[in-house]
Amino acid sequence: MRKSLLLATAGAAALTFAAASPAMAASGSQSYQANLQALNHQDASGTLTLSLNGNKATITEHTDGLAATFMDAPFPHVQHIHGGADGTCPTMSADKNGDGIVDTVEGLPSYGGILTTLSTTGDTSPKAGTNVKTAPAGAGFDYSRSITLDSATVSAIKAGTAVIVVHGDDPSKLSKKAQGEKSNLVPSLPLAATAPALCGKLVASQMGAMPSGGVSTGGGSTSGIEDQGLFLLSGGLLLAAGATLTARRRLATQGAK
Repeated sequence: MRKSLLLATAGAAALTFAAASPAMAASGSQSYQANLQALNHQDASGTLTLSLNGNKATITEHTDGLAATFMDAPFPHVQHIHGGADGTCPTMSADKNGDGIVDTVEGLPSYGGILTTLSTTGDTSPKAGTNVKTAPAGAGFDYSRSITLDSATVSAIKAGTAVIVVHGDDPSKLSKKAQGEKSNLVPSLPLAATAPALCGKLVASQMGAMPSGGVSTGGGSTSGIEDQGLFLLSGGLLLAAGATLTARRRLATQGAK
């Protein structure tokens, strides 16, 4: 009798743990984060999270303090995953022509060329890199999109050389020389239109899933996921402990009879 009760208790605990395990186990995806820091005297900031499962990426991003308008319309901010270089954001020492800013080309030795365009719709290849029609726009934006990455982008992310760059500077914060220059990517536009405004290296986070919470804050918390797993495990252990105690009491009662 005692053996069967103990086996039943152990079985209940195992089943409860198995039910809890999926909530705690990694889903097979890896999460990466980038803390976006201002370049070229801008006052902007941002955060980006990328959850990678195979070649499928889910991206959420929040930015603030970017240039707000361009030609009486919301300022388009083309943005990309760059890679194939040092995997870093440039410092002002990269300003080789002395105009007081680091333009996109001057930043290439640090962050590399465009691997994936973080557009709002449609094409995400480097060909869409300067398409302002599908770029997020305005002084701040919340971006959320699931896309398929090519092998070069996936390799750069896993190797730790992928960098997020958000382009589009507030010209009023640039030097007079820079304000008068043309973009070295799209010569019909001013340099400010394509110069880097935010930059952040993608680094692996400690969580195995996307953070919970809305993208409007640009962040989130893993506490909902982690606490759920811990709660289920704790509940299972409590149930197992209760079953064991009940079994012991029944045995004691039978022995007393």
